[in-house]
Amino acid sequence: MITIVGLGNPGEEYENTRHNAGRENVLSFAKKNGFEFKFDKKANAEAASGAVGGKKIRLILPDTYMNKSGSAVAYFIKTKKQAEDLLVIHDDLDLPLGKIRFVFARGSGGHKGVESIKRAIKTDEFARLRIGISKEARGRAKKPVGEEAVVKFVLSKITKNEEEKYKKGRKEIAKALQVFAEEGLTKAMTDFN
Repeated sequence: MITIVGLGNPGEEYENTRHNAGRENVLSFAKKNGFEFKFDKKANAEAASGAVGGKKIRLILPDTYMNKSGSAVAYFIKTKKQAEDLLVIHDDLDLPLGKIRFVFARGSGGHKGVESIKRAIKTDEFARLRIGISKEARGRAKKPVGEEAVVKFVLSKITKNEEEKYKKGRKEIAKALQVFAEEGLTKAMTDFN
């Protein structure tokens, strides 16, 4: 079974913030494919199961804050073999808004949610879909400088000027998740990186 985790913070105040890009794109994928979430009290996560292209898929939305995501994921991923079928979707400051990258067994890039998952499941051998959230300057990510500025930025909402690029990115992510689910990581990397 493929497990797809959307990282974000629970609660209305975090909806449509940059930091919730993973969570919101998994919600969108679930809606498109008819998945219905139910709260799993033991995992402290919203979970849904179904099939896409004949493949069994489980979607997970941790109901913890970002830096505690690992506890929810570890409830479902108990072995390194299961981790190989895990895709974690999260925001990434190192990519401009609307850009995406699949990676496997890579460093966290300082992302607290990814770090929490790596510690909890005791491996970094899982796939990730990095979703760009930064402003763009000359084709590159223009990141805020300083911890306070970074926190303020990632918790900010997408602006009206960015909405078109964000919606276009969401469509690309939906296609990428479909390819990942049906044809695997290698094909998704080839088509979308």
